[in-house]
Amino acid sequence: MTKRGAKGASGTAATKRSAGAATRRSAGAATKRSAGTSTKRGSGASAKRSAKTAAKGSAVRTAKRPAKRAPKTTPLTEYNAKRDFTRTVEPAGKVPKPRGKTLHFVIQKHAASHLHYDFRLELDGVMKSWAVPKGPSLDPAVRRLAMEVEDHPIAYNTFEGTIPQGEYGGGTVMLWDRGTYEADDDGGAASLRSGYEKGELRFVMHGKRLRGGFVLTRRRRPGRPQWLLIKRRDAYADPERDVTTEETTSIATRRTMEQIASGRRVWHSDR
Repeated sequence: MTKRGAKGASGTAATKRSAGAATRRSAGAATKRSAGTSTKRGSGASAKRSAKTAAKGSAVRTAKRPAKRAPKTTPLTEYNAKRDFTRTVEPAGKVPKPRGKTLHFVIQKHAASHLHYDFRLELDGVMKSWAVPKGPSLDPAVRRLAMEVEDHPIAYNTFEGTIPQGEYGGGTVMLWDRGTYEADDDGGAASLRSGYEKGELRFVMHGKRLRGGFVLTRRRRPGRPQWLLIKRRDAYADPERDVTTEETTSIATRRTMEQIASGRRVWHSDR
């Protein structure tokens, strides 16, 4: 073989080796790229699946987790919160068992920091209560302001005496009137409850001093609910009478406020 032939053969072999190496390098690089891409894709898909699974699990746990319950309240929560019954002889705020369909009311003349009349109507086991600064009127043209206060227990209806000054509600308390009452449409407690919730409470009173129809109308004002107590036009309406000026003694004991204040029955609400 000539030198030229030998060189040609050698060059051809080198060329083949170079081409093979290049092919192998290209194939290896492609394989690595493919593997890397596949790995990235797999990793991304796996991450997405994990995120979805976690989100789904969280949703399931949230759905299974019971909602927090609101604090349980009783009809006399506010009344009880104002009093420490380990230190006071006031009646505890308990709702008695239903005793029939007859509903009672009581009006207590109360000489506290300011003289007013506590107007209380039995409903749903408690006494819905309002403080009426000037007391009730028999004149349908007169509207008496009635500030709603906390519900009181029914046991409060029989109290007459003196709460020492400096204590909660300190002053003399008189049983000024009491009796029964009913809804003016014969709808019973359901009608009264509906009227109270709507702010238009219509009722008929059967007391010693107050009789006939009355209405309590809630005013649209912020803060503690304010109502108006109004006598309805009927046979018991009397614009000429000032019933709070005429009637100045207790319906239970016939005592005046001065006689009650000087009596021995003293109610300590915090001792």
